[in-house]
Amino acid sequence: MMGRILSRWRIVVATLFAAVLVAGAYAYAILGVRPQTVQASEASALLAQIATKDSNGDGLPDWEKQLYGIPLNATTTDYFHLGMTDGEAVAKGLIVPVAVANVPQTATSTATTTAIDPSLGAAPANGTLTAAFARDFFTLYLNAEQQNGGAGLSADQINTIANQALADLAASVKQAPAYKQASDLAVQGTGSAAMQTYAANAEGVLMSGTANASTTEINYLQEAITNDNASALTAIGSIAKSYRVAAAGIAALPVPHELASQDLALVNALMRLGEVVQDFTLVHSDPMASMLALQEYPQAILDLGNAFIGITEAYRAAGVTFAPNQPGASFVGLIPSIAADQASSTTP
Repeated sequence: MMGRILSRWRIVVATLFAAVLVAGAYAYAILGVRPQTVQASEASALLAQIATKDSNGDGLPDWEKQLYGIPLNATTTDYFHLGMTDGEAVAKGLIVPVAVANVPQTATSTATTTAIDPSLGAAPANGTLTAAFARDFFTLYLNAEQQNGGAGLSADQINTIANQALADLAASVKQAPAYKQASDLAVQGTGSAAMQTYAANAEGVLMSGTANASTTEINYLQEAITNDNASALTAIGSIAKSYRVAAAGIAALPVPHELASQDLALVNALMRLGEVVQDFTLVHSDPMASMLALQEYPQAILDLGNAFIGITEAYRAAGVTFAPNQPGASFVGLIPSIAADQASSTTP
């Protein structure tokens, strides 16, 4: 999330990176070693919240409700009027996934399925990752039912199928290609003056970025999951856009030869983070997309941190320095200043 002034950008980056990660990554970079892991406790906790969120307390998480055609806005815990909660009905095999119920019995299949039930809600919208998950779940369900001699599946068996479908989905999703290639950059100029000009211009891009938000995307996602706060999703969308706008703005700058690879890494890291964060806004309409995005988020953050570290290293290697208030100084010194702040805050 970029604010109107670079100091706000510093605050947000400091929030995104755990103190140990920032200081540690910077120290490792000085030694020529890249950190391979990122502290992902917040993302993991939110992932678990999405996976287990049960809006109406019927014993089924929201993403699983969609498999059985139960609307996410259902207020009753006994949607099918079976005298028990929907979770209990699923465990007893009394209701089956929409995809299974909506496929008529064929002569070539030994699986026991039911006719289309008009009381079933709509399946997840086509084109969503949740819909793709449902289709794979359906295929795995039928195969397991056939192997089970046509008998219904237990709750444990269904859970195993769900885990397999989620793993299949994660493996099938291809990350979008990099936003920019080296050939897309306007590489021109060399030396201290060119590098200082680039830093000042990149700093200007970050300073001009705006986001209709007052905290980080992770905090807003927490609010959206916990309190169904629609304005939190709007703020997340604004943050995601600000990442993408920053990527586009920096990509358009002339970049000195000494900084070409670092500039490319920063541009692509910003755009990728924007794409990942944008998927957070789908937490209610396509929960699988948000779950997969949360799995990718720690690496996206790490890539951004490494990109900024690369910028700092390149200036140090070239011997280019800045006066404290010189334009570009905050951009080049972003990670070192954050690491120093974090280190001083933890010193007794």
